[in-house]
Amino acid sequence: MRNFLKIMAAAGCLLSAGPAFAQTKVITAGSYFDAERGRIVSPAHIVVEGGKITAINPAAVPQGAEVIDLGALTLVPGLMDAHTHLNFDIDDGFLDAPVKETAADFALRGVKNARSTLMAGFTTVRDLGSVGFADVSLMHAIDKGWVPGPHIIPAGHAISITGGHCDTTGFMPGILEGDHTTGLADGVDEVLKAVRYQIKHGAKVIKVCATAGVLSFEGPVGAQQMTFEELKAAADEAHRHGIKVAAHAHGTEGIIAASEAGIDSIEHNSVMTDEAARIIKKNGTYVVSTLYLARSINWDVLPPAIRAKGEEVMPLADVSFTSSVEKGLKIVFGTDSAVYPHGDNGKEFAVRVELGQSPVEALKSATIYAAELFGTPDRGDIKPGLLADIIAVEGNPLKDISVLEDVKFVMKGGEIYKGGK
Repeated sequence: MRNFLKIMAAAGCLLSAGPAFAQTKVITAGSYFDAERGRIVSPAHIVVEGGKITAINPAAVPQGAEVIDLGALTLVPGLMDAHTHLNFDIDDGFLDAPVKETAADFALRGVKNARSTLMAGFTTVRDLGSVGFADVSLMHAIDKGWVPGPHIIPAGHAISITGGHCDTTGFMPGILEGDHTTGLADGVDEVLKAVRYQIKHGAKVIKVCATAGVLSFEGPVGAQQMTFEELKAAADEAHRHGIKVAAHAHGTEGIIAASEAGIDSIEHNSVMTDEAARIIKKNGTYVVSTLYLARSINWDVLPPAIRAKGEEVMPLADVSFTSSVEKGLKIVFGTDSAVYPHGDNGKEFAVRVELGQSPVEALKSATIYAAELFGTPDRGDIKPGLLADIIAVEGNPLKDISVLEDVKFVMKGGEIYKGGK
């Protein structure tokens, strides 16, 4: 940056004639990732004003701008994770937490995990299912500047059938029984009430549990649970409110039903046949596989029945992901954080590349493709007019995707949260 400034001064065009603004920053680095074109561009001089990117490699920099010199680092758009659970941790007590902890406990845990996620370079996440709208409260706290964390797109309570994957089971009758206010819904009418209630209380995405899951006691793991009619009712109602819908779906029948019902994204997508892939592609449904967790989950804290389900389905998810790449499906980055430690989100990239996705497509899946799915066109790339959500890593992520596991600098909305000071 010093050489750049000397050259501009010698040319007589260093300083603009306009007034100085204290909030104006210029980030200088060795290069930046242009997500739209899928390439690394050098050099990188990014002007940030009012929380947004206003110029890239300008002929002149604003008078009085704060210069943030990151040396040879590579700038990357703030990463986006489509599947997190910031209010949860998988540990020795997680199965009993719903009857021992309040929504306040979950929200406070989320404060810790939100910070870890932001420091790992993830500036926007979807939080797909919480307790007592703790995810909505966490979103508000972050947006008001009370605590550091990523932009959150919360789901409120995940919607489930009675005794299904997203219904808390394993306790005696009368303990933690739910209804539409907590996402429990049987039949179209109750699904409509559940969707409307979540949106009323702050949900910005709807999560439905189309099939059985792993970290719950019902089974078998991939069995379809919500009917096509229930899934379609959820999708149609959410879309009327301008809200996207994500479907937890491991098994083939539930994957197909969710896609045909108009669900926007299939989460996990563990047992995807060729026919399921054809339907997903026909409908333009996004797929959000969650792969690193199988390499990192602490199996020792899981009951035998749950562990058996995980060991059955997780290897199949790898095969389905490779098939998704080969068939050209619309893939968005997700991790299911909480199943593994929060802050390790970046380790998902290497697994995806190992299973056949190119580094550039892996990066796009966590930037511009995620922005498309989220309905947030104001982020996902380093371009004038977009939010100044920018991170920096050491090295070229298109040559070594693992550099995204060690983020050196984090800016969200023009504010620096890590490095650069």
